[in-house]
Amino acid sequence: MGRMGMIVAVSAVTVFGQADFVGQWVPLFHEDLPERLPGPELGDYMGFPLNEAARLRGDSYDPDRISIVPEYQCRPHGGDYAMRGLANMRVDPIIDPVTQRLVALHTRMNFQEMERTLWLDGRPHPAEMSAHTFSGFSTGTWDRNVLNIYTTHLKESYLRRNGLPRSDKATFTEHWVRHGNYLTVVTNIADPAFLTESFVRSQTWELDPRQRMGRDICEYGAEVPKSRADYVPAHFPGTNPFLHEVADEYGLPYEAVRGGAMTAYPEYRKKMPKPEHPLELCQLYCACGQGGTNACQRDPGKR
Repeated sequence: MGRMGMIVAVSAVTVFGQADFVGQWVPLFHEDLPERLPGPELGDYMGFPLNEAARLRGDSYDPDRISIVPEYQCRPHGGDYAMRGLANMRVDPIIDPVTQRLVALHTRMNFQEMERTLWLDGRPHPAEMSAHTFSGFSTGTWDRNVLNIYTTHLKESYLRRNGLPRSDKATFTEHWVRHGNYLTVVTNIADPAFLTESFVRSQTWELDPRQRMGRDICEYGAEVPKSRADYVPAHFPGTNPFLHEVADEYGLPYEAVRGGAMTAYPEYRKKMPKPEHPLELCQLYCACGQGGTNACQRDPGKR
C-alpha cells in the first residue's frame, strides 16, 4: 500500500470510530422516574453533595412562584438539566459546506423549544465575562466512539425542581455513548458556589425515526392571584412547614433527606440513623414504572 493509500485508510478508521448521534430520540424513564415525571418532593436533597448555602436556598423555595411570577413560567431548563425532563430530542448535524466535515451537533428539545450547539471544530470557549445563557457554551471532543462535551457560561438555574440551586459559576461535562438504538448520556456537574464535590447523573434515550417534533409555544398568564406586584413566594429560614414530609412519607431519617456528599455513597446506609417514623408498607409512588409504563401510582399499601 502506498503512502496515500495508508492516509486514506487511517482517515476511514478515524471516522468509523465516531458514533452517529444524529436522529430523533425519546427519553426512557427506567432511572429516577418519580423525580423526572411527577417531580421531587420539597426538602428531598438525598444524594446531592450540597453545601449550607444550597440547603438554605432549597428550604426557602416555594413552588407557587412558578404560578405567580411570570418570569418563571416560560423559563427553560438549564443545559445541565434539559435532558432530565420528559421532552423528546432531535439531534441534527452542522456540516461545513466546503469541506463537508462535521462542525457541530445541534440539539432541540420539545419542551420550551430548548436548543444547544455542541461545537466539534476545536474553537475555544468565550472569555469569562461573556454572555451566559440557559444552554451555555458547549464544545466536544472524541475519545473513539465516546463524545465528551464540556459546557460553560450557564445562567443560574436549578439542580432539581424542588428549589435546589445551581449557580452561574457551574460547569458540566457530558459523555455520550451509543449502543445500537440506545443513547446514554452521563453528566458530571461542578459548582463551586453550591456543591462540595461534583455531582453525577445519567439518562438514556431510544432512537425513534418515526418521531416528528412540533412547536411548543409558552404564554405567560396570571394563574394565581397575588397580593402585590412585587410578591415572590418564599419561606423565611426556619418557617418552611413541608421539609419533614418526605422523611415521614417514606419512613426515612430526617438527616438523610437533608443531603450532603455523604448521602451519595452506598456506605452511608450502614451509619444512617434510624428513622423517626419507620414504615412497614410503601405509602407513596409505590408502582412507578411497573409493566414498562411511565406511570407513577400513588396507591398506598404496596410492599
